[in-house]
Amino acid sequence: MTAPVFVVEEVPAGTQFVLDGPEGRHAVSVKRLNPGEQVVLTDGRGSWAEAVVKAAEGKDRLVVAVASAGREEEPAVRITVVQALPKGDRGELAVETMTETGVDAIVPWQASRCITQWRGDRGAKSLAKWRATAREAGKQSRRVRFPEVAEAMSTKQVAALLAGADLAMVLHEDRDTPSQALATAELPASGSVVLVVGPEGGVSPEELEVFAASGAHPYRLGRSVLRTSTAGTAATAVLLARTGRWA
Repeated sequence: MTAPVFVVEEVPAGTQFVLDGPEGRHAVSVKRLNPGEQVVLTDGRGSWAEAVVKAAEGKDRLVVAVASAGREEEPAVRITVVQALPKGDRGELAVETMTETGVDAIVPWQASRCITQWRGDRGAKSLAKWRATAREAGKQSRRVRFPEVAEAMSTKQVAALLAGADLAMVLHEDRDTPSQALATAELPASGSVVLVVGPEGGVSPEELEVFAASGAHPYRLGRSVLRTSTAGTAATAVLLARTGRWA
């Protein structure tokens, strides 16, 4: 079993550190860590430190001795998934599984066929949930670089994002729209890959036209049709295997 991961504002530079607050409470009262056990401290932005538990104080203070520290650099090929807003809590499911799989960034997209609408306080709360889900899933999957979850984008903003990508892709399968298998796509050796995942009703013809003008081409996963909350995870897995990050 790999060491549990805890998030800190800044990775400690000294030899001793006290983990307190919510993370310290989780370590002491939930994980019940004991002296001699190992932990990993990270800022979620790539910096990390391996440490050994020295003592638990009260209910929310864990004293650790830092053994080593380092930084995980950004991958050569960075994968961003533009995720159309699913219904209910399936958005958090999509974020959770994509994070566990290894996606680098997630962009919520208000597609024309989305039933869910992010407006006002509801939109702010939903975005906060997505970001909290990415953080917790990053910890659970032992990552030290968590995916960025951007503000929700319009179709016009997504098109601009696609235009700046080294490879722009739209998951889409339609009898009237020729598409290439994602598993055979030619990927760049470095740079950014942006993949759009549409809503349950699919990407509209108008959106496809806008994205095509930005250089995005349609791709398909396979013969089966996945739900929007799982398609991004499956596509991320395919791309990670193709880029060698799962080697």
